[in-house]
Amino acid sequence: MKISILGCGWLGLPLAKRLLEEGHIVRGSTTDRDKLSKLTQEGITPYEIKIYVEGIQGDITSFLSDAEILIIDIPPGLRNDPDVNFIGRIGRLKDYLEKSGVSKVLFVSSTSVYEDEEIFPNYTEMDRANAENNASKQLISAEEHLRASESYKTTIVRFGGLFGPGRHPVTYLAGKIGIKNPDAPINMIHQSDCIEIISKIIKNEAWNETFNAVYHEHSSKEAYYTQQAQERKLAMPQFDNETPSKGKVVDSINLKEILGYTFKHNLFSPLEEA
Repeated sequence: MKISILGCGWLGLPLAKRLLEEGHIVRGSTTDRDKLSKLTQEGITPYEIKIYVEGIQGDITSFLSDAEILIIDIPPGLRNDPDVNFIGRIGRLKDYLEKSGVSKVLFVSSTSVYEDEEIFPNYTEMDRANAENNASKQLISAEEHLRASESYKTTIVRFGGLFGPGRHPVTYLAGKIGIKNPDAPINMIHQSDCIEIISKIIKNEAWNETFNAVYHEHSSKEAYYTQQAQERKLAMPQFDNETPSKGKVVDSINLKEILGYTFKHNLFSPLEEA
């Protein structure tokens, strides 16, 4: 199949390489001109594309042309800039999508669409996305906006906290003090499982579905990051145990029931260096 990946970053690039290995024809976008040659070297047809509310910079028409599947894996950027109009950017993209021949869309979302609470609620795909902060509400709106189209089928994948080669949250927490929510359950997933899950969705034609994608063990934040810091010989993170913790448990019911998926990477096994 011809597959276009909007956002060939930390997850999108290895995903593109995996899809190429499976025999697909892959186009990939980046916002960084310097990365175009890297995409070409990997066998990916490169595009420099930037999406704004006012319009799209780059040849988005060619990028979508003849593609059967579009994978959207672009960071909302709301953590660094809460005023970013992400839903406006998705709306602009949708204008072009509906004029293209794309018949299936996979949108990479986040478990942040579920609200953290002191009772640590348990969420499955059957539960309503209910988070109230601006970043999460924009993600929820983006999901709904893409689903509302009759021009293509949309599958949403809500990944938990991502870790893998060159990336583990403990490296940012090492040595810090006053870290909030020590008792909150962790909801994480390894890059290799993210790639396997997306590959399986495509193989199984699992469209018009929603998947939570989180490893099935949920240690407390304090216990997990303390263990990870010890294993990596990093400075111990110090947690705020005075303020009540807020969090949640996210279950990946549809991964098991629809895809029959078994996680490949144990969250607690020895990890590659971050």
